[in-house]
Amino acid sequence: MNVETVILPKTENRTGLKVPVTINGTGFSVPGNRVTNEELSGVLDTTDEWIRTRTGIKERRFLEEEEVTSDLCIRASLEAIANANITAAEIDAIILTTTTPDQRLPSTALVIGEAIGAHKAIPIDLNQAACAGGIFSIVIGTHLLQNEQFNNVLVIGAEILSRVTDPNDRTTRVFFGDAAGAAILQKTSEGNGLLSWEIDSTLNDAVRIEGGGTVPLADGETIESSQYVKMDGREVWKMATKNIPSSIRNVIDKAGLSVRDIDHFLIHQANLNIVQAALEELDVSTSKTTFTVQDYANTGSASLFSVLYRALHEGKITEGDVVVFSAIGAGFVWGSLCLKYTQTDLKG
Repeated sequence: MNVETVILPKTENRTGLKVPVTINGTGFSVPGNRVTNEELSGVLDTTDEWIRTRTGIKERRFLEEEEVTSDLCIRASLEAIANANITAAEIDAIILTTTTPDQRLPSTALVIGEAIGAHKAIPIDLNQAACAGGIFSIVIGTHLLQNEQFNNVLVIGAEILSRVTDPNDRTTRVFFGDAAGAAILQKTSEGNGLLSWEIDSTLNDAVRIEGGGTVPLADGETIESSQYVKMDGREVWKMATKNIPSSIRNVIDKAGLSVRDIDHFLIHQANLNIVQAALEELDVSTSKTTFTVQDYANTGSASLFSVLYRALHEGKITEGDVVVFSAIGAGFVWGSLCLKYTQTDLKG
């Protein structure tokens, strides 16, 4: 009997960091309030068919009025902590990435830390990485774990985008939803965890929220209207379909691997058609990715955490798989990670 020998790709840490870092424990939370395309088409000049064809979105979740960003974050964080088999008291840092914090001050990361009992954790708030926040938070958390006194970093991506989209603007209202996702970063053994990463950017105001800063309001803008997302959809499409595939190729090359070596691709869920276009450019089957955009719409900083959570719970990512994460956000800022997934940390 002939036995076929399968040669696995050799993985090597090419992050430029001495200590390899993995993801061990995830959590995810969405509001119970489902908002369907049919509901939105009753108040906006749009249809279910138009939304599905252009975006792939079937429904999204909007947070209940009595809740705020940190409420979703707390629930996602507690699940991630439990899944990592640690306690909140063991967390050394909390990195929250969101464009919709509870308020400008005090720190929402600090609010979360106090609520879950992570009393020694350093709170870090990333408020302008937008949809690429998942990439930024993991890269920053990985650097923190180079310190020998750090063992557990909680990274959270969350958005309440229903609060920053104009209820009367179909060009933004139909695209976004609310969610929070979390993950625990821990040290791991050589050859596992984060293998490579890259981040890039170019200044472009195609997606923007003009109010809340020191720039004076434009003529015709009110304090209320300046808090809403403005978006040039054509420019978003052009930037995303160009930079996501390019970034993915770059991060795979940095890891010394090829596209065919990657077991699963986790891509920011801005729009179903953007994800499919990126995969087509890479000549990758959609069977090697996970989608959440149809259920939750674009959840900004929570988006990458949503696909990671679903892929793990559906068994699409298992021990030893090589996974690529990629996202692009307003700014524009974008980036990718290549990670060999393992739940074995150095304490095990």
